[in-house]
This record gives sequence, C-alpha cells and structure tokens, in this order.
Amino acid sequence: MSLDFIDSNIIVYANDGRDAAKQKTALTLIGEAMRSGTGVISTQVLQEYANVALGKLRQRQDVVLRQLTLLERLQVVPQTPTLVKRAVEIHGLYGISFGDSAIAAAAEQAGCERILSEDLNPGQFYGSVVVFNPFG
Repeated sequence: MSLDFIDSNIIVYANDGRDAAKQKTALTLIGEAMRSGTGVISTQVLQEYANVALGKLRQRQDVVLRQLTLLERLQVVPQTPTLVKRAVEIHGLYGISFGDSAIAAAAEQAGCERILSEDLNPGQFYGSVVVFNPFG
C-alpha cells in the first residue's frame, strides 16, 4: 500500500468554495485517503490549514475544530527535533523554502511515495518522495 502525503494547500482547497473544481478534486483525494488509510499529513499541515481557515477563509472556530478532528483520521506525523534537522538538510540540498522542506521531511519519514501538492514542482524528487500535482 503506497502512502501519499497531503500538503496543506489540498486541505485548504477542500475548505474553499471559491474554486469549485479544485474543491471537488481536493475533497475526493482526502476522502479516498481516509477510506483507504493511505493519507498522511503532519502537525505542520494542521497548523497551516487552521491559520488559513481562521484568517483568509474566515471559517468559524467550531468549523475549524471539526475539520481538524476529521483530519486526525489520517496518519499524522508530529514535528520532532529530528524532523526539523532533516528539513534543514532538504532545504540545503534542494533550495526550497523551509516550510516545503519540512513537508518533504515529514513525507519521507512516514515512508510516502508521493507528496500531493500544488506548491512544489511536479515530478521533482525530494529525497525518496516525488511530487504530484493533482490539479495539473
């Protein structure tokens, strides 16, 4: 069973009705990942979603809390000092932002094959994990 790391932009699109096509794709991906047990996120993804949901999307606190509870059904990689150090290494190797490096490090630690993301270069490997843009 191959695991997919779901980047925060996918979670945000699932909660943002301004782009119906992206929202539908994101909801489908997350739903399939929950049903199959193949979806992985990190505590960083939960934090980034909550930040955007409470700010830009102006979602109510109870809605955000409910979404966070639902997202806990996915495998969640916690931030650790070791993970932060690996993110620093990935940042130096690939020249991507530290936030994106932390996503790649969490995906790698969880044993994911892919990172589902619109923010990273599709087809690019970061360590052992390749990026796939589900909207492209």
